[in-house]
Amino acid sequence: MSKLKVGVVGCGNISDIYLESPHKFPFFDVAAVADLDLERAKAKAEKHSVLRVLSVDQLISDPEIDVVLNLTIPAAHYSVCAAAIEHGKHVYVEKPLSITLEEGRSLISTAAKQGVKVGCAPDTFLGGGLQTCRQLIDEGKIGTPVAAAGFMLGHGPEGWHPDPEFFYKVGAGPLFDMGPYYLTAMVFLLGPIRAVSAMSRISFPEREVGSGPKKGEKITVDTPTHITGSMEFAGGQIGTLAVSFDLWHAQVPRIEIYGSEGTLSVPDPNTFGGPITVKTATGEEWEEVKIERPYTENSRGIGLADMIQAIGENRDHRASGDLGLHTLETMHAFLTSSASRRYCDIKSTVSRPEPLPMIWP
Repeated sequence: MSKLKVGVVGCGNISDIYLESPHKFPFFDVAAVADLDLERAKAKAEKHSVLRVLSVDQLISDPEIDVVLNLTIPAAHYSVCAAAIEHGKHVYVEKPLSITLEEGRSLISTAAKQGVKVGCAPDTFLGGGLQTCRQLIDEGKIGTPVAAAGFMLGHGPEGWHPDPEFFYKVGAGPLFDMGPYYLTAMVFLLGPIRAVSAMSRISFPEREVGSGPKKGEKITVDTPTHITGSMEFAGGQIGTLAVSFDLWHAQVPRIEIYGSEGTLSVPDPNTFGGPITVKTATGEEWEEVKIERPYTENSRGIGLADMIQAIGENRDHRASGDLGLHTLETMHAFLTSSASRRYCDIKSTVSRPEPLPMIWP
């Protein structure tokens, strides 16, 4: 297939690893970058040898751009993606797909009408760690999965992030910031989610920036910062998820999958590697599993690469918009369930993404 040309919108910290992707996946080129801060875009272009620096509108409308990689803040995810889709471009967006569920559904519907693909982070489930976990489950290492648990417990980013205010606004918080990693991993390992029941709270209504030029500034918290709940998967498994920016310390696993014949301890879903440990029903010790699958280093951009390859092969891609929409609806269901004090059914569904081949691309 001929190389596709990617245009990057948003030149913040995470853009560096994406801009390195063409060196790993040689079937697309980054043809242009754009940012509301033109000087920041110029700096990234120079650092990564990108030839063109454009305004956001110029990049989205440029006929030479085939795919728009949207690395903007969550509040801008919908507007940038919608504009790119309207111009007939494929899009790949950082998580979450959008802030509101209605916007997410609109993106998927409009893209289908336009005949373009939508991809959505995270793509960490394509790394060697989670791919190996999927292989162990499929091979029956722990028998039939019956339950799962995931925990992301910490005290939030205001102590180290130079501009952390957006983490505490609607569309962020620990659920929308970190939840996509955990939910995507669980759907990849177990399948889609059918229903949710949850509780949430804002433990500290105000935060203080701890470093950088805004040190000492106060942040008003507008979204829940401690959320816990249960999920019913379509396969019948029951899952637990707890995410928090309100706790100092915890001794809990990242993700565990509990089966009829043992337990699988899954690595941090925000990473691509291990460690992975298993303890079977008859085992006396936890056994560390050697990871033989590729992409155990930071490989952000692999989801974009798979989508671009899928365009040429006319197949479904793995880090899909449908998967992003399913996790988005699930996160909203956590908050809706908490606010209404009732179960919430998940209307969307998605197939478990296919594992990557051992040798890819």
